[in-house]
Amino acid sequence: MSKQRLSILLISLLVLASLLLSACGGNTATPVATVPAEANTEAPTVIPEAAVPNCGTEPVVMNAYFETGFDTIIRLTEEFTNQFPNVTWDIRQDQFANLVSSTPLLLSSDNPPDIIRLPTFVTFAQDGLLMNLDDYATAFGWNDWPVPLQFARLDADGIRGSGTLYAMGLNYQLTGVFYNKELAAQIGMTEPPQTVAEFDDLLARAEAAGLLPIMQWGSARSGMGLAFPLQQLMAAYGPVGPINDWIFNKPGATIDTPTNLIAAQHLEQWIEAGYFPPDINAIEYTDAATRFGQGEGVFTFNGDWQNAAYDAAMPGNVGFFVMPPAVAGEQPAAMSGPLTYGIAANAVHGDCAAFFFNWLATNDAARQINVTVGGSNPGGPAGAVIPSVAAGSVTAETLAAGPVVGSNAMDFIANATSAIFAQGWTPELQKLVAGEQDAAGLLRAVQEEYERELSQ
Repeated sequence: MSKQRLSILLISLLVLASLLLSACGGNTATPVATVPAEANTEAPTVIPEAAVPNCGTEPVVMNAYFETGFDTIIRLTEEFTNQFPNVTWDIRQDQFANLVSSTPLLLSSDNPPDIIRLPTFVTFAQDGLLMNLDDYATAFGWNDWPVPLQFARLDADGIRGSGTLYAMGLNYQLTGVFYNKELAAQIGMTEPPQTVAEFDDLLARAEAAGLLPIMQWGSARSGMGLAFPLQQLMAAYGPVGPINDWIFNKPGATIDTPTNLIAAQHLEQWIEAGYFPPDINAIEYTDAATRFGQGEGVFTFNGDWQNAAYDAAMPGNVGFFVMPPAVAGEQPAAMSGPLTYGIAANAVHGDCAAFFFNWLATNDAARQINVTVGGSNPGGPAGAVIPSVAAGSVTAETLAAGPVVGSNAMDFIANATSAIFAQGWTPELQKLVAGEQDAAGLLRAVQEEYERELSQ
């Protein structure tokens, strides 16, 4: 491994993490009870033709490493064993920050995971630690699915968006603005805002009424949650193409653009107006989600992975809308993409892992779990039906919002490089909150960190 690659891996040990993306739990990995083989003695579901990779019929123990705080993947592994009793799971879970730092060591170990949650994949793919999934994509027909897999492709120059496939996604998540319906009614909100200016008016009304306008997190342990509204504002004031180019490391891409400066200045105005909790830099993701669920904050920027928890905490009292554009009538944009999972290059059960990836998006029971528990669109082949959800649930609202965004979707700005969230966005946004940085300096500092990482 080159000194530059080693340096990147060492830097990753300091990464603290996003939501997307962040997770709750202790600081040490938590073993999850293995699904016992004797739990289901019925004959396994008929496997595909021999020409298609599968899990076979002999006993298989899948070595998996997942993120804490997301029950969807655990429920899916349980259902998979229910359908294929010869497959059991040896699962470890860890919070996002530890997952980021542990990934290179896990992938290069003598017992690498068959399936691993990937907070980022570029460096690991370049170092030969991830399996090339192109043959599986051909065998299962993934390349023909309506939503392209560009988010997980990497070309020979290390640029995302095309080339070799190194990961697959667990459902297609959507971020936007959740709101407390009762509190929103108190400030006169009768429908979601149609422009940024209308949203500004609602925030000002909330503050004037003595309500916290926006609940958000900012602790370095979770990754600065103000990256969510900042990116939404970027898309409201400018096109999403340059944002994705920057995230995908296209040559010459920059986050320091005129429209992004307007967005950062707008976020700065929200901070100065007192629209966020005064202790935001100390709030972790799970605390922010709990506090919003308990009625603190009219709005919060988050993703549909939180749907089930919001519906449980505020049944019938939580709504959702995609961040509106700056100009009325323009198509709104949103951060939207899957949780990425990969297979270690030296995984023992690569075929079974790939079969599991395909099953996630094509099996009716798996798709239902993705929607009911995960709150997200399960993606998959053309013509696949979205499972039904409860009327009036926030999941029904987020699923309905997905087609509105359409092709105007973005990856998350925290995914541009392995350390950009911990070394760039999080500290600079914390300084912005503390009055130690301004909008222009924020973008310059993040771009400098981005270029430093890419030059290594």
